Amino acid sequence: MTLPIVIVAAVARNRVIGRDNDMPWRISSDLKRFKAVTMGKPLIVGRRNHEAIGRALPGRQTIVLTRDHSFSEPGVHVAHDLQDALGLAEALAEEMGAEEIISAGGGEIYALTLPLAERMRLTEIDAAPDGDVLFPDYDPAQWRETFREAHAAGPRDEFAFTFRDLVRERGLKRS
Repeated sequence: MTLPIVIVAAVARNRVIGRDNDMPWRISSDLKRFKAVTMGKPLIVGRRNHEAIGRALPGRQTIVLTRDHSFSEPGVHVAHDLQDALGLAEALAEEMGAEEIISAGGGEIYALTLPLAERMRLTEIDAAPDGDVLFPDYDPAQWRETFREAHAAGPRDEFAFTFRDLVRERGLKRS
């Protein structure tokens, strides 16, 4: 069984996704959406992203993909290459009854999984902050929008943002 890989990311206009091991914005609605679309599913995350989060997320199985062979932490699974992470995610998804695997960043994890991803659930942040981690460049012609919902900035959302769901066009090879 090969489950679809779904990238879930918040991305600024300039492709920034992080700064100093944190997100350079506060968008409460994005965090709520992230929880809703990842609950009950295996998440593949990089070690630095996991450390920024600070814990395994409840209701999900976290797989930390790291080159650090000494890394270990209670409550998370560890993989040292993408194939191992995907194999582990498939097994965990079967146990959980999940129908997809979530790629939850950071930048290196998105770059590794983008060629394999079938869908993306993006929160596009209407800002261009300074940052040190970028979302990988991708060809928009390979993706079809299936959902779009724009939101204004508000008391708990620092910038305006748009939720967008994209699906890879059938017949296009994953590159």
